[in-house]
Amino acid sequence: MSEKLLLLEDQAIALGALHAGISGVYAYPGSPATEITEYIQQSPVSVKRNVYSDWCTNEKTAMEAALEVSYVGKRSLVCMKHVGLNVAADAFINSAITGTHGGLVVVAVDDPSMHSSQNEQDSRFYGKFALVPIFEPSSQQEAYDMVRAAFDLSEQVMLPVLVRLTTRMAHSRAIIRTRPAREQNRLSFPEDRGRWLLLPSHARRRYNVLLAQQASLGKASEESPFNRYAEGSDKGIIACGIAYNYLMEAFDGKCDRTILKISQYPLPGKQIRQMMHSCREILVLEDGQPFVEEQLRGVLDESGKIKGRLSGEIPRAGELTPDQVKTALGVLPEIGYETCPDLVPRPPAFCDGCGHKEVYEILNTVIRDYPDAKVFSDIGCYTLGGLPPLRAIDSCVDMGASIPMAKGAADAGLYPSLAVIGDSTFTHSGITGLLDAVNSKSNLTVLISDNLTTAMTGGQPSAGTGKIEDICRGLGVEPDHLHVIVPTDQNRQQIETLIRCEIAYNGVSVIIPRRECVLMLQRKNKPARA
Repeated sequence: MSEKLLLLEDQAIALGALHAGISGVYAYPGSPATEITEYIQQSPVSVKRNVYSDWCTNEKTAMEAALEVSYVGKRSLVCMKHVGLNVAADAFINSAITGTHGGLVVVAVDDPSMHSSQNEQDSRFYGKFALVPIFEPSSQQEAYDMVRAAFDLSEQVMLPVLVRLTTRMAHSRAIIRTRPAREQNRLSFPEDRGRWLLLPSHARRRYNVLLAQQASLGKASEESPFNRYAEGSDKGIIACGIAYNYLMEAFDGKCDRTILKISQYPLPGKQIRQMMHSCREILVLEDGQPFVEEQLRGVLDESGKIKGRLSGEIPRAGELTPDQVKTALGVLPEIGYETCPDLVPRPPAFCDGCGHKEVYEILNTVIRDYPDAKVFSDIGCYTLGGLPPLRAIDSCVDMGASIPMAKGAADAGLYPSLAVIGDSTFTHSGITGLLDAVNSKSNLTVLISDNLTTAMTGGQPSAGTGKIEDICRGLGVEPDHLHVIVPTDQNRQQIETLIRCEIAYNGVSVIIPRRECVLMLQRKNKPARA
């Protein structure tokens, strides 16, 4: 039975996957992708169908678990933000070599303009690198329909399929119309067991199979209903994903130019050749990096025929906007809003009562006595410690980098070298760095600031809750130099003394400041107050 629902694109992806008959969803929380898994977890459809959902330790373990669901013949979804695909890359690239059995769809949500991220990479390059099909919806309805088509294609070609979204679409709503749901697959197993065993002899054979599939994948793109070609004037426009919406908005839905809408990759060669032949210039509109433009300019760079981010018609950095599209098309943008000169910027700040803030205030007091001290931090709410007025950290590069960077600095002779990492980030990718430090007996002090949740992305469970001390002991941290403290103003003097003592210790010491996230505590106490 069909329904009409108002959904975010993230939610449309989630519902499409449920209706496509998934048996499991695996993810690590990260904006702007978090809402996909949350929708599945909260959906009555998931309960009725007994769909397994799990917040994994990191994106790599999520990808591997989803691949194993595919191995036993069932359909699985794995979700992450773009930088999470870096973490999952080993499993993702190799899954194209093993191929799939049950349908496997990988959703990566990119963040042009870095609204909540440390870079603005384009996940389409990963799909091309892995030689797998890529889908890029241009509307919420297309997202719902496309994820269903992606599962079908995955089982047809026996490859994982990458679905790429961007922030603006992921977090905007529109009406979608649903279609009847299909049943989940039954357990079954691949006949060729060798393709899942990536010894070099097997992997070489599988890679040749993957290469041989590329022509058929290109033909599928050329015949895809999600890619549309409309002949018009001799000025051509290629619009990818959300850019197609902006194009239609610029011309009120009536554009007389030749248009190629691309939402399925690899590039539809037939339509591109047709456009090359009939158009004297081509403007490429895409949200993210010049993925399509670079492929076209490779053979036509000197002609000046291809326009886009590389030629300056569209700004090189940041997300694509409707006004940028209008300017590139020669359509005057609407009058924008002037910035109020007296408006004071309001950067993000710690919540009142946040334990992370207390940790940094104490740490700032301590390191004043050490002129060369450096604090290497990580990805999470506590990264706000780098902003005024605290300015308490010296680096934040990627998930789990704090401890290895502190180790490297200590190995190079820095004293004191300190690392600050959150509980969820520690289990995501900080454990191996601590093991390196223990094995090499590096001289550093690690603070694992534990707020008992994955707070930055909305309070999902943290894989390390209740286990962090045991993990540290298991890694070889000396019990005499492993401490749990409660970061409060009353304990401040005691904590300052403890940090100074551990800085003086020549080896690896770990201090775990533990205080529940104030927002999660308020949420927990809300029913009682009501």
